[in-house]
Amino acid sequence: MEFSPDEVERYARHLVLSEIGGPGQQRLAASTVAVIGAGGVGSPAAMYLAAAGVGAIRVIDPDTVSLSNLQRQILFAATDVGRPKVAVAAGRLTALNSHVRIEPVAQALSPANAAALIAGADVVLDGTDDFTVRHAVNAASVAAGIPLVSGALGRWNGQVGVFTGRPCYRCLVPDLPPDAETCARVGVVGALAGVIGSMAALEAIKLITGAGEPLTGRLLLYDGLSATSRTVAVTADSACAVCGE
Repeated sequence: MEFSPDEVERYARHLVLSEIGGPGQQRLAASTVAVIGAGGVGSPAAMYLAAAGVGAIRVIDPDTVSLSNLQRQILFAATDVGRPKVAVAAGRLTALNSHVRIEPVAQALSPANAAALIAGADVVLDGTDDFTVRHAVNAASVAAGIPLVSGALGRWNGQVGVFTGRPCYRCLVPDLPPDAETCARVGVVGALAGVIGSMAALEAIKLITGAGEPLTGRLLLYDGLSATSRTVAVTADSACAVCGE
């Protein structure tokens, strides 16, 4: 794959990185990332993936832009309120990098269609706050052998993990929490979404290019109030309904 002079200039800071260089940038250009949810995590993640030169970004979200989204979902502007998120995302991401193909999918992901919606992706990035959706994405990713980057946040805390087979996300959260906390219920500081979304994009870029050590089988926990983080290992559950023995 040959890069145009425009692309060479655009990706110059990647091309001089020994961990990415020309081969890594080519892998990015040949890759497809499915971003589940164009919300607080998905918005900055999609923007950094587009800026990085990921070949195709499939943005999956059934919602429309609301005024309360604008505090943290940086893909959108006040003039976008009421418009489908994926349509706005397609325009913004294309404006950022016309070399990237955006695949807007205005559908709700469910156990019934998860496999079809992520088919052909090299990495799945899940930023939703619905545990039913998270479990469906995880099961489909494990079945298809596609690495899953999971990002979540609430209040002042966020987390990012990478799952490639065993352990899977279901090992971490085996059952649907009866009283799951959402940003709408407990609140979230807007800038935290940028931190977690950027971390999720970084993990996806590492997976695609083979750079560094992804958070495979690990969970990075970030505390925004104290500006501290720690990483914990996720233990594989032999009785896991998705990846168990």
